[in-house]
Formats: sequence, structure tokens, C-alpha cells
Amino acid sequence: MAKNKQHFLSVIVPVYKQAKTIKDDLIQIHQTLKQIRYDYEMIVVIDGITIDRSYSIIKQLKLPKTKLYGYQHNHGKGYAVRYGMAHTKGDYIAFIDAGMEIDPNGISMVLEHLEWYDADIIVASKRHPASKVNYPLDRQIISLMARLLTNILFGINIKDTQAGLKIFKRQVLIKVLPRLLVKRYAFDIEILAVAKNLGFSRIYEAPIKLNYVFASLTHASGLQTIYRSLIDTLAVFYRLKIIKYYDDKNRRKWIYDPDLEMRINTGQ
Repeated sequence: MAKNKQHFLSVIVPVYKQAKTIKDDLIQIHQTLKQIRYDYEMIVVIDGITIDRSYSIIKQLKLPKTKLYGYQHNHGKGYAVRYGMAHTKGDYIAFIDAGMEIDPNGISMVLEHLEWYDADIIVASKRHPASKVNYPLDRQIISLMARLLTNILFGINIKDTQAGLKIFKRQVLIKVLPRLLVKRYAFDIEILAVAKNLGFSRIYEAPIKLNYVFASLTHASGLQTIYRSLIDTLAVFYRLKIIKYYDDKNRRKWIYDPDLEMRINTGQ
């Protein structure tokens, strides 16, 4: 299939403790990207090189059109995705979780939705009527609560903010990326809330196919994750609505790496 030269797609894959699956995972994602009509690059970010053997496994793969980055210690998925975003050159930028749970064909789905709706952002949603997800009751309840909270606090009227597949137009990230702070639990909510606050309101959902083996949210670590996600979400609300941290007038207060901002602006 001939590649359309008009657009270039960058796909970020954040990796944390994925040594068992990462080889097959990246091969599947790469095979999917080969079928799309745009040229592309895959940006793999190891969120803690010392955690496991993921970095060495990927390095040995030598996949074409793939760039491998990493740093020594774990900082969180939000940090890894932002790091990857700042090293992309695409005018469409997506990220997809590693772990063999998300069907990589969903990349094509969010890409088609982005163009069909002329959207700023497309969010893959477990609650989309066309999605195919094994979704336990406790997760459904948490998802509903998260939806209500994000709608009330930020006016984000989508049903699922947490699925690990999203796509953005580059101009959105040029404005949004330097302002972001969340490294872990509410990264998805922060980037959507800030984007909407800056006027990028064309945010829509697309279906997704997931083969999740969910851990229960009733054990201690699950409850701790819920608690930390809530705290991070309320912190985003405080910065967005109360102290206006994300506004242009507070630019001097933003905590960001000038080199990474340069990269996202220039596509280097």
C-alpha cells in the first residue's frame, strides 16, 4: 500500500516490567503500523532500565523505524509518555500501553477517528458500544465514578479516560506538554483537562479491543492506586481551576525541560 506523504505518525510505547511480553508486543505493533497508509516511527521508552531485561531485549530486536529510549529509574507512565512525546517528529502522535492486553489494530481505529472527526484528541474507550472488553464489575464501578468525577471537575464528557491508547494532533501537544506535571496516576486526566482548558475541545472516543486479566481493586495495593489517583486528580483541579497554574500568564512557574519543549516544537 502506498504511503500518504501528507502526514507522519509517531507511536509511543511506554515500557515497565515487560520483559516477558515485550518482544511479541512490539512485533505486533510494528506489523500493524506497516499496514497503515502513513509513514511512521515507533518510540519505545523504558521507564526504568534497571527494573528488568526489557531494554536489552528490545535493543536486540533491531526493528525498523523504531527508536529506543530509557533512563535508569522508574518515574511513572505519565513521565515515560511525555518523554516519548518530546522525541517524536510526527504530526499525529499516539501512545499505546505495552503488555499484550490492547489489540494494536486499535491504532488504526483511533487514527481513522481522528481524521473523520477532524478531532484534536481521540481516546480509545472501554465503554464505547463497539468495544470488546472483559470488564469485571468492580472495574465498571470505578470507571463510572471516574467518569462522573472528571465530568464534574473538568467538563470532560467522555466515558473512559484511562484506557492506554490515545492519539493527538501535534499542535495540541506543543501547547499542552510543557505545562504537565503528573508522572503517574492521573496523567491521562491532566493532559485531557489542560487540552480542553486551552480550547482543544474536539475530544472524541473510539472503540477498543482488550484482553485484560484484571487484578482486583479490593486488595491493599488496588485501593492505594485508587486513593493516589483521586489525590492526583484533585491536584490537577486545584492547579487548573484555583491557582490557574496551566495558564499562559504562569509560564514562568511551569516545571519543564527546555530541551524537551524545543524537541516537541521542532520535531527533532
